[in-house]
Amino acid sequence: MRRIWTVAKREIASFYDHPTAYIMVVAFLGLGLFLTFRTIYAAGIATLRPFFDLLPWLFAIFIPAMTMRALAEERRSGTLEWLLAHPLREVEVVLGKFIGNWIFVLAALVGTIPTAFGLLKVSEADGGIMIAQYIGAALLAAQGVAIGLWASSLTRNQITAFILATSVSFMLVMIGTPVVLIGLPPLLAADISNLSVLGHFQNVARGVVDLRDVLYFVSTAGLFLFLAVGVMSRERLSAGRSAYRRLRTGTVAVIAVVVVLNLLGGNIRGRLDLTREGLYTLSDGTREILGDLDDIVTLKLVISDQLPAELQPNLRDVADLVADLRRAANGRLVVENINPNDSEDAARDARNLGITQNEFNVIRDDEFEIRRGWFGLALLYADEREVIPFISRTDDLEFRLIAAISKMTAEERQGVAFLTGSGAQGPETFPSFSRALSERYDVQTIDITADTMPSLSRDTLDIVVVAGPQRPLGAPAVEAIRSFIDAGGSALFLIDKHQVSPDSPMMYPVFTGLEAYLQEKGVGTDAGVVLDHSSNSKINMGQQGIFNVVRPYPLWPVAQRGDPHPTTRDLGSLSLGWATVLTVTDSTVRKLWVTTEMGAIQGAGGIIMPDALLAPDPDDFQTVTLAVALDPTAVDGGEASTGGDGSAGPGRLIIVGDVDYLQEQFVRSNPQNLVFTLNAIDWLAQDEALISIRSKLRTPPVMAFTSDFQRVALKWGNLVGVPLLFVLLGVVRVTGQRRRTVARWPEVAS
Repeated sequence: MRRIWTVAKREIASFYDHPTAYIMVVAFLGLGLFLTFRTIYAAGIATLRPFFDLLPWLFAIFIPAMTMRALAEERRSGTLEWLLAHPLREVEVVLGKFIGNWIFVLAALVGTIPTAFGLLKVSEADGGIMIAQYIGAALLAAQGVAIGLWASSLTRNQITAFILATSVSFMLVMIGTPVVLIGLPPLLAADISNLSVLGHFQNVARGVVDLRDVLYFVSTAGLFLFLAVGVMSRERLSAGRSAYRRLRTGTVAVIAVVVVLNLLGGNIRGRLDLTREGLYTLSDGTREILGDLDDIVTLKLVISDQLPAELQPNLRDVADLVADLRRAANGRLVVENINPNDSEDAARDARNLGITQNEFNVIRDDEFEIRRGWFGLALLYADEREVIPFISRTDDLEFRLIAAISKMTAEERQGVAFLTGSGAQGPETFPSFSRALSERYDVQTIDITADTMPSLSRDTLDIVVVAGPQRPLGAPAVEAIRSFIDAGGSALFLIDKHQVSPDSPMMYPVFTGLEAYLQEKGVGTDAGVVLDHSSNSKINMGQQGIFNVVRPYPLWPVAQRGDPHPTTRDLGSLSLGWATVLTVTDSTVRKLWVTTEMGAIQGAGGIIMPDALLAPDPDDFQTVTLAVALDPTAVDGGEASTGGDGSAGPGRLIIVGDVDYLQEQFVRSNPQNLVFTLNAIDWLAQDEALISIRSKLRTPPVMAFTSDFQRVALKWGNLVGVPLLFVLLGVVRVTGQRRRTVARWPEVAS
């Protein structure tokens, strides 16, 4: 090991003493970071994923350029024979070169760490995902360095080594792209994709270190290092000797083992989920629901042969998830696999389940050809059935399966009522929300402005929703709501204290009649409108000349999480429009969503046109509360309080200072709006098992800058500052090396 490390140190020193290495590092960081910041600043999201998606392509050029001289130059200058004349074996030379080159590539990657820390500073980005991404980058670098050393071992010419290593690296990347896979037979495409860099690296880059991906990178890196050692060993062996034949046979055997190992590696289990909230690990709610099953649930997977390679990552995710679910159910979940290609009976069974074939394109004889395949599933329980005809995505599959199981096995459904009248909106105003809500709850509408105020009976209702009344509710309606909540019912209030004028770009204040009641609960409602000058949505101002103008709109704040709460778990943001200010006067009230420190309040009745808003005044900046939760039962150490007659105490409340956020345009732009509201309903119903599953969103959080200086410093400090540090290091190191050489020359001459 000491001799290996001696070679490695010599290799590292050769990099740091050569200006070309610094030029390559600066070019690598400059290009990678420029494209990354252009993407994340345009989208306003805090993630390093754009950089790591680009990394396989960057490494395919950068690493061959760094490794091309490793053995080729030694061979050309004759120093390779000198090295091997020392007590060094070929394997020690190759491993030493590998470690030295790998460390230098990792040193170049260190230049991106300030960007990671900056994103963590200005957002709630997941540090665990970043750690997994750097682990994947280190594995990818090891593979690339091994390929470069193998190419360098084959020739005396550095350019030839660079071209060969680049060709192999690009080939391993390209074979995983759709443009290549679509032209291959489906069965072959599936095998080829298992040998591609992209599928394995992208899996690690999402935050999961899977044993199969580690095996791929380690085995391929080991293969190319073995080939490099074999090339060097071959030169001192005679072609007719048995040792040469053994080397050739062993090389073929190792290549075959590595290929077969990666083709069959899909059956290997074992992964480390580094995401902060365990996004790729079964949630506690999933284990709870599956553990409480009192009868058998059957899951029928309908998957045909020769699915297109684009579906292979989904197929792998489905297989992993189903295996985890089966283990968590303790025998109560029975999995049956159906391949409709096996027989007509199997195809008929699939169609009877409600699963049909889907069409996809392949290229045959230089033209598109339509093929059909099956990729769906069905859940069966007693007489109940839930079907997913085609599994187009897997990021929400755990929730969809567990929600279906919970729905089928539930003994009764809880009731939710929208209270309409006085301008309050009903379920038809929120199609996505009402559609998702009706899957698990009995939804109804009650007009509370009728001549005879209907009773809000706890026998049939568990939750009431009051969505944006524009006129004051009458005293009987408010009293009915009060009595319902005091009897243990829960309520979701979506409060808008202003209305956009249809005739002018202004707002006018409205009164809901609920102000006094909410004030009793410790929540005040202000007639002002919330702004956030740091975190907000962008609106399209339309075409101006040849340009499509997009402008930040502070009156549409993108809220951040406040106090820890089940309803906001795993969520990164909530997009609101013309939100009402909430003030908290009771310490037991939990703040769910708040603005950044650059929040502000605009008085009621002001102009709302984006280009007519006043310039922000730093003296007005404050953190404004946008949504709160009250749980009267969680007092006295968490013990549930009860009334004097032994009845249940007051129910839970959630108050959101906006109703627009649940409309389709906001839900489409930010799906977390819908997720939060469904979480809120589950929390109000005291059925929280699905919350931890539903909240598993992989959407990166938004960046929230506290000043323009912070925005500029993060971008240009990394784009210019980090490469400049490498330039300064190179100048000091290279010029210092020259000075040391000149200083030593008189001693050598004497």
